[in-house]
Order: sequence, then C-alpha cells, then structure tokens
Amino acid sequence: MFSVEVGEDGLARCWWGTSAPDYVDYHDREWGRPVGDDRTLFEKVSLEGFQSGLSWLTILRKRDNFRHAFANFEPDAVAEFTEKDVERLLDDAGIVRHRGKIEATINNAARVLEVQDDVGSLAALVWSFEPESIGPVMESTTAESKALAKELKRRGFSFVGPTTAYAFMQAMGLVDDHLEGCYVRDEVEKERDAFVRPVASTK
Repeated sequence: MFSVEVGEDGLARCWWGTSAPDYVDYHDREWGRPVGDDRTLFEKVSLEGFQSGLSWLTILRKRDNFRHAFANFEPDAVAEFTEKDVERLLDDAGIVRHRGKIEATINNAARVLEVQDDVGSLAALVWSFEPESIGPVMESTTAESKALAKELKRRGFSFVGPTTAYAFMQAMGLVDDHLEGCYVRDEVEKERDAFVRPVASTK
C-alpha cells in the first residue's frame, strides 16, 4: 500500500521520496510541478526512455552526464547528431550506453521539431492529454497515457510506451500523484492552478 513517510527533517513525503537524498530533492523540487517548456519536456521524455528497465535513481545520478552528452537536450542540436555522435555516446561511460535508446533520442529530437512546426510546441501537444480527474492514481498506465503514447508513436517517436508516458505525465505535472498527507502536494496543486496550459497554434 502506498503511503507517506516522515523523513529525518520531520516532513511527510511520498514513500519513495525518502529513500535516498537524490530522491528527496527530486521529489520536493521537481516531481509533479507543471512544466511548459519544450527543452525540459524533451529532456524528461528522453530520460524516461533511458530509464526503461533501470531504476530512476540511476538516471537521476547520471542526469548531468546526459545533459553534457546530449547538448543539454536542445532538440534542434540533438536532431543534427550523426552516426559519429552515436559512436561517441556509446563510448561515454557517464550515460546509459544503449544504442536503441540513443538512436531513439536523436530520432525523437527531430520529431519534436516537427511537432513544433505543426502545433507550435511539444508542450501544447503533451498538455492536450492532461486528465480531467485529479490524482493520486499511482498506476503504471492510464487511458490518457495510452492515448499520449499512441499519438507520439503516430508522429514517429520511439521508446515512449504507455508506462513511460505516464511516468512522464507524473513528473511534468500533468497529474498530481503526490499522496494525501505529503507536504508537497498542496504546493504542487497551487502551481498547477496557476499554470497557464499551452495550447496549439493555428496556421
């Protein structure tokens, strides 16, 4: 059963947010807070793809290395990566050296540029799948994450299945899955209330 746990600082957090110092900081400062800029969204969907089959803690501890290796996840820069960059990344012990995930990240950068050209921003596309109901749900997939994954796949994205899509939605604030009793939950809800949802541009 998911629950809140009181940390050494006396604050109640979602159970997973107390298991390591890296998690405490990520849980308190980032997870669930709404994000509307494409660079951050691209970074997160990329890292969620790399996380598949691994712990998020592993990815979190390598995040700075990933940012350095992938041009700070600027989509226009990553989209220009070549096979030479793939080989460079496969030799980089600071990241997860998985050819499929590396190539997926480069592919997805190009798809982000296409989305930006089509609807104005990746954020506009992603936030159009925000659920109407409020969490916490704490499931691995939802109808909305399945729909988002399906749309991203239709647009040519890879390594973004329904489970990855939902973890992405949780992290980027499309849902607030901080548990009742978690001290961060009210902060996140206030940020979500104030957040201006991006909308698709019309041509």
